[in-house]
Amino acid sequence: MSGTERQPDAPLVCLVGPTGVGKTETAVRLAEALGGEIIGADSRQVYRQMDVGTAKPTPEERARVPHHLIDVVDPDRPFSAGEFVRLADQAIAGIRARGRVPLVVGGTGLYVRALLDGIWHAPEQNPALRAALAGVRERRGGAFMHRFLTRLDPQTAGTLHENDRHKVDRAVEIALQTGRPSSALRRAHGFPGRYPAVRIGLTRPRAELYDRINSRVEQMISAGWLDEARALVNKGYRADAPGMNAVGYRELVRVLDGEWTMDQAAQAIQKATRNYAKRQFTWFNKDDRLKWFDVSCVSSADLSASLLSMCNQAGVIRVNVSICQTP
Repeated sequence: MSGTERQPDAPLVCLVGPTGVGKTETAVRLAEALGGEIIGADSRQVYRQMDVGTAKPTPEERARVPHHLIDVVDPDRPFSAGEFVRLADQAIAGIRARGRVPLVVGGTGLYVRALLDGIWHAPEQNPALRAALAGVRERRGGAFMHRFLTRLDPQTAGTLHENDRHKVDRAVEIALQTGRPSSALRRAHGFPGRYPAVRIGLTRPRAELYDRINSRVEQMISAGWLDEARALVNKGYRADAPGMNAVGYRELVRVLDGEWTMDQAAQAIQKATRNYAKRQFTWFNKDDRLKWFDVSCVSSADLSASLLSMCNQAGVIRVNVSICQTP
């Protein structure tokens, strides 16, 4: 792309959507056209050594466009929305200092909202309560803890899988500690806003998206996902490690332990991923600032042209000459 001017302090470009919708391909094309760099907003791609199972951008895609906030921490370390915001702020400043355009791309709605709108500050952890809840989890299991959270805070529970033990337990802890659900505390915060942004959502018809998810799981398994899980286990990362809560790894550990067949794991992963996509839709549909694009009924070239026009109108860039897109 030629004849563009990068606008200092312009709105961020933010591209979101459910897993499997096609964000990576679209983001790379858009970043190339804008002269941009991508900041990943994915709560699992921050973990090192988890490449296949988190569908990280390929080495070729990363060679085409610089990516940030991928491979940040080891799988046994918790990673919070607050830490994401801190690192994303640094990445944005660096990208802008190089005269380039930051694109925030991912499916973790909490990270995107924290970066763009601000983050609420949860109460300090209560060690005694946390220990008590750990005991309850040990005796009753993850499904019970998720049901307990549903009674205390149905809104937050609806955004979390029961295997996401750290977030589930933290939400239960906050509700018991404060007497109010964390969803209500977040709403009361008001979120004054941190960055103006062009907010783009990608979507597909549900049946098509679920077919893509099912096929992608099969492709990831063929690409060595089980070997990746085995390597993590051999390095000492337990199934309850923060990074291992990503959809699929727990199921594959059960294969490694001889509890499940590979077919059983594949079907469970497909179902869990489809359910995760449903939760992502629920989260993003609450944001009426998103401009949605159905990527099933438009060519890559036409989609890129529409997104470029949207960015130009918002003042992200200023186009001085005609833009030519190659399909």
